Amino acid sequence: MDLALELLDSAVTTMGGQKRDGQHEMVRRVVGAIDNNEHLLVQAGTGTGKSLAYLVPLIVHALDSDKPSVIATATLALQAQIVGRDVPRLLAAIEPLLPRPIDVALVKGRSNYVCRHKVDGGFPAEDAGEGALFTLGEDTSVVHAGGQAGATSALGKEVIRLREWAQETETGDRDELMPGVTDRAWRQVSVTSMECLGAQKCPLAETCFSELARARGADADIVVTNHAMLAISAFEGIAVLPDYDVVVVDEAHELQDRVTGAVSGQLSVQMVRSAASSARKHTAINIEALTTAATALENAIAGVPTGLLPNGLSDAQGQAVAMVRDAARTALSDSKPDGGAAADGGRAIARSRLNLVLDLSDRLLAAGEAREVVWTSRPSTFTPGQGYQKPDDADPAVLNIAPLSVAGKLREGLFADRTVVLTSATLAIGESFQATAGGLGLLGPGAPAWSSADVGSPFDYQRQGMLYVAAHLAKPGFGTSPEQLAELQALIEAAGGGTLALFSSRRAAEEAAEKLRKTLTVKILCQGDSSMASLIKTFADEPDTCLFGTMSLWQGVDVQGASCRLVVIDRIPFPRPDDPLVTARARAVASSGGDGFIAISATHAAIRLAQGVGRLIRSTTDRGVVAVLDSRLANASYGGFLRAALPPFWATRDRAVVLEALKRLAA
Repeated sequence: MDLALELLDSAVTTMGGQKRDGQHEMVRRVVGAIDNNEHLLVQAGTGTGKSLAYLVPLIVHALDSDKPSVIATATLALQAQIVGRDVPRLLAAIEPLLPRPIDVALVKGRSNYVCRHKVDGGFPAEDAGEGALFTLGEDTSVVHAGGQAGATSALGKEVIRLREWAQETETGDRDELMPGVTDRAWRQVSVTSMECLGAQKCPLAETCFSELARARGADADIVVTNHAMLAISAFEGIAVLPDYDVVVVDEAHELQDRVTGAVSGQLSVQMVRSAASSARKHTAINIEALTTAATALENAIAGVPTGLLPNGLSDAQGQAVAMVRDAARTALSDSKPDGGAAADGGRAIARSRLNLVLDLSDRLLAAGEAREVVWTSRPSTFTPGQGYQKPDDADPAVLNIAPLSVAGKLREGLFADRTVVLTSATLAIGESFQATAGGLGLLGPGAPAWSSADVGSPFDYQRQGMLYVAAHLAKPGFGTSPEQLAELQALIEAAGGGTLALFSSRRAAEEAAEKLRKTLTVKILCQGDSSMASLIKTFADEPDTCLFGTMSLWQGVDVQGASCRLVVIDRIPFPRPDDPLVTARARAVASSGGDGFIAISATHAAIRLAQGVGRLIRSTTDRGVVAVLDSRLANASYGGFLRAALPPFWATRDRAVVLEALKRLAA
C-alpha cells in the first residue's frame, strides 16, 4: 500500500497534476482488492484520474507476480489513451523508483492487423458479395476482380498504399496508419478470426503481426485489450490473452452489453448458402444436402414476423435448423484436408464458415435448455439516392440468439479464478451498486465476495453546472417534434453556440442539424459529416460551434472549456421497446416478482443518461448547462430513479432562468 501511494504522489507531482482525495482512496481500494483477492466495484467521477489510480496498483502487483494483469476497455479511444498517453507519462515519472522496467502491451482482435499471408496472395478471392474487390498482380499492382487495373480509383490507391505500408510497418496495427483508409480497403489486407489459418498452419505465422502482438502480451506485465477480447478469452476458451490473475475493467458500465454482443449469434439463409458455395469452390465436396437445408430454412422462416420468439423455434423451424446442422456436420467431415496437405486459405475459410453454421444451429436447437433468447430480425437495406429502407415481413429473416443473462457466464468465466476490479464514472444509481452487480453475476446464491466504493469527484457540480428539464414539453413521440426543435434553437441562440446536442437516433440528429442550419447563424457539425476525431477536434477548437450526434458521442467525448458550455439531450435513452432481448429479460424479472421495467429498461437508461450528462463538466473550471428535452424526467413516476444516477447539478424547470444563465456564459 505504501509503495503504491508513494508512486502515485511522485507521478502526480512530476506530471504537474493535483493531488486528489478520490484518487488516493481509489488506489487504496484497488490495492486492498488485489491483496485480499476480492472483487471491487469502484465508481470514480469525472476528473478523479482513475486510470492512474488503477495503473499504479497494477504496476506494484507486477513487481511481485509471475502473471500479467489485464486492462479491458469498451472503446478503442480509451485503449489508445492508456497506451499512447497515460502509461508512457506514468512510467517516465516513476521509473527512478522502480526496481525494474515495466512492460505494457496492447492486444487487439486479428482484424485490426495486416495479414501478411493475405497480402502475399494466400487467400483466394471469394465472390463479390464477400468483399473481394481486387486480386494482386505479379508486379504487386492491384487489379480489379474483373480484370481491369484499379490503381487509378481512390479505393485502388488505398490498397496499393496498404500493401506498401505492410512492407515497412513494425506492428501492422491499423491505428498506426496515418492517414487512415476506408473499411472497404482495409478488408483487402486483413482477415477475421474465421478466415485465419491459425499459428499451427499458416506459413507466415512466425512473422504474423497478430501473433507477434499476442507474444508480446504473454511476456508483458500489463496487457491492454477490449471487452470483447476479454469475453472471448473467458467464455470460449480461446487463448487470445495470456493467463492473468488480475483484471481491471474500465468503462465497466458497458461490460454486460459488450459481453452479450460478443456471445450473441445470427443464422441466415444467406450464411448457409455462402458456406455451401465456399465449400464447393475450395474443397470440391458435394453440397446438395446443404443447399437443400438452406431452402428448407428459407421456407420455415419466410413471413415470420420480426421480433421475439417467446417459445423458441416452431416445429417446422426446428426441423429446418436440424437439417442445416446435420448437413454442415457432414460437409465438415467431407472437407477435411489430407494429412500432408499444405495450408490452404480457401479451405480454411470454407471450414470456418461451416463450423460457424454448425455451432449456431446447435445453439438454436438447445436454446430452451440453455436459457437463451431467440428472435427474428430483418436488416435495413441501403439504396443509393433513397437511403436506408425499413424492412417488412416479406424480406428475408435472420434468426438471432443471445443469452437471457450473461451473469452466469461472467461468474464462471471471469470472476471465478482471478481478482476483478470494475470501474466507471457511472456504476451506481444513487448510492446503490446492486443493479450493476446483479447484471454481472455478483448477486445471488454462490456469488463471489465483492465490495464497492464511490470515491467521488473533484468537481463542485452545484456551482459548476445546471440541470434544466423542459417539463412543459409534451412527452416525446416518434422523431423530434417542432416544439423540441424550437426549444433547442432557443437554447443554442442563448448560448451563442458551444453546444453538444445528443440524440437518440442518427436520423433525429441529421434532421435537427438540417433544419437548424437554416435558422441559426452558428456553425453546426453533424455526426457523419467527417470522421469522429475530426468533428470533435473542430468542436473543441471553435468555441461557438455546435456538434450534433448520437450514441457514440454520449460517452468518451472529453472537451473542456467554453467549447462545451451546453449539452442538450433530446430524450431519455431507453432501449427500444420492441428490442427482443430487453423484452425477454424484463419478462424474466417480472416472473420472479421484480419490476422488469425498472430493472432492465430504466436501469439501462439511467446509466446512459448519466454518461451523456457527464460530457458537460470535464475540469474544475468548466461551467455550463445540461438541458433535457424529455419532460418524463420531471413528470414520470420513474423520473426520480433516473435523476438519482446524475451528478448533483443545481436543477430547474424555469426556461427563463436557463436562457439568462446561458447568455451570461456566452458573454
